Amino acid sequence: MKEKNNRLEALKLLISSQEIGCQEDLLKALSVEGFHITQATLSRDLKQLKVAKAASINGKYTYVLPNETMYKRIPTPRMAREMMKVSGFLSVSYSGNLGVMKTRPGYASSIAYNIDNGGIEEILGTISGNDTIFIAFKEPYDQEEMTRRMQNVISQM
Repeated sequence: MKEKNNRLEALKLLISSQEIGCQEDLLKALSVEGFHITQATLSRDLKQLKVAKAASINGKYTYVLPNETMYKRIPTPRMAREMMKVSGFLSVSYSGNLGVMKTRPGYASSIAYNIDNGGIEEILGTISGNDTIFIAFKEPYDQEEMTRRMQNVISQM
């Protein structure tokens, strides 16, 4: 299962950092990253991630992740392996019993997974999008303590 999760993360990073318009090119890019899979597996992965095709600025249709109306790509693409070593965490804010965490595009689901499985009893659960995570806390809770405890499960927070 770890292999699949790593592959899905690499796939999200590739889609968010490059203009890729066909499964063949996506298979080649994944192969460069060390993931050698079949077209059928790729198709299932794309369906699971709810990847769609949208017209880019130059008129070509490219893969995009869900919930992104104006998807921003990084200007100088890097290897997905390199990007996976960097924390996607950007910031966290609190209001009432909710926390809103901002991440880099494509990182929210893996960070939310780490939070949900981090053993923090005060966290009821998370809902993640592409670059935002909503965190529900049991009340009462201490914001500083929650930040400190989440730092234990999120690298470079």
